[in-house]
Amino acid sequence: MQLDRGPDFKLWLFLSLLPIPVSNVIPVAVDLSDWDATKRALADIGDVDLLVNNAGITKLEAFGEIEPETIDKIFAVNFKAAVNISQICVRSMKSRGVPGAVVNVSSQSGIAALHEHAVYCGSKAALDMLTRVMALELGPYNIRVNSVNPTVTNTAMGVAVWKQYPEKAAAMKAKIPIGRFAETKEISDVVLFLLSDMASMVTGVVLPIDGGYTAV
Repeated sequence: MQLDRGPDFKLWLFLSLLPIPVSNVIPVAVDLSDWDATKRALADIGDVDLLVNNAGITKLEAFGEIEPETIDKIFAVNFKAAVNISQICVRSMKSRGVPGAVVNVSSQSGIAALHEHAVYCGSKAALDMLTRVMALELGPYNIRVNSVNPTVTNTAMGVAVWKQYPEKAAAMKAKIPIGRFAETKEISDVVLFLLSDMASMVTGVVLPIDGGYTAV
């Protein structure tokens, strides 16, 4: 799995799950829901070869109680930010004529409906379709674009949230044939594969990492 592209290579990971020490990752703090602020923050990032879009938020609202502000905020982070950042980074790849790869971190919620997650599910389904369109349009430039769609993952934040709702956590886990939630490394390993030359013929894929949740 080769990711080393020389001393000037930059791997940009936005809120990434990747638990690896990489000395040339450059952090940039910005509200990704703000289109113009994001463009300003990334104006001088230089050449980018690989990109992981992993920013995401949600809010539980039952259908019939959804507020327009919820739609605007969730789609601004989960969908529009991926469009904005990808366009900036892909422009660099195309101008230099180099092969590139983008991985959008979506969710099983883009494939399977979840109670009280209408807006979140819609935003992730939109991200999956964006992945396919990007793969179609960027393929001629040898730029690959894929989505990964994890189930509930044992991040520190996720564990804290699900501990507050043990009955919901148990019900969710019961629907996963493997019988457990995912670990962060199980997501990052797949992301790294899709970024690497080992996946050089893989593009336009929406890949569940869900222990079989969406297969049922």
